[in-house]
Amino acid sequence: MNYLKYLFYGIIQGLTEFLPISSSAHLKVLSEFFGLQDPGSSLSAIVQIASVFALLVYFRNDIRTTKGISLVNNYFFKNKLFISILIGSISIIIIGAFLKFIIPQFYESYLRSKLLIGIISIFTAFLMYLSQLIKNKDITLENHSFINSFLIGLAQSFAIIPGVSRSGITISTALLLGWKRIDAAKFSFMLGIPAISLAAFVEIFSSIQGNIYISYGPLCVALISAFITSLISIKFLIRYISMKGLKIFIFYKLFFGLLILFWELI
Repeated sequence: MNYLKYLFYGIIQGLTEFLPISSSAHLKVLSEFFGLQDPGSSLSAIVQIASVFALLVYFRNDIRTTKGISLVNNYFFKNKLFISILIGSISIIIIGAFLKFIIPQFYESYLRSKLLIGIISIFTAFLMYLSQLIKNKDITLENHSFINSFLIGLAQSFAIIPGVSRSGITISTALLLGWKRIDAAKFSFMLGIPAISLAAFVEIFSSIQGNIYISYGPLCVALISAFITSLISIKFLIRYISMKGLKIFIFYKLFFGLLILFWELI
């Protein structure tokens, strides 16, 4: 039963990490809906490392090694994208570290309530809708500014709140700034690599330091299933957004948020 539970966690994590619908919200809400234990922020963060590996595999053909330094071919144009990712990661690292080490119980106590998830889901659906109204989209990975990088990174920092999709809010912010759809999606994915990785390693270290028991067999099942489903969702999202934008996800987020509010209020 424990293996099946972790398989469920991995599938939900992988499918929802890159789709703009919030993986943490779905892990909590769907777990409770099916009568399973909420995996919590720590386990969720650890399983997310599989999504990072999926990103590296997906972009493997764009990666080449020059003198031992990994570069993304055609994108790291004088290291611009590398610097952009560093700039974009500043906000979430600072805010995440503050909540983790200064107010360690804040995340579990306040940010994982279903009521808040419902409200945030509706709000982010509205933000995604606004991003579809911008017509002039000519900013790309090659010609974007570092101000763009910082603003998209600042938006990413709100993804610590369940209900706020990391990919959803970063892609929407990029579109609002005038980015092309496919470039917005690619930058969102690349921007997530340091933030997701750091959160996962911090939680692993904290678990070891706190002597927290981890079921390594079931955890491996969760990681493998998250890796496979992450690859599927990355491929789907890049193809879908380039053609259709975020429309279907706007309706889904709105429906998801209203459903949770109805669930909480009845």
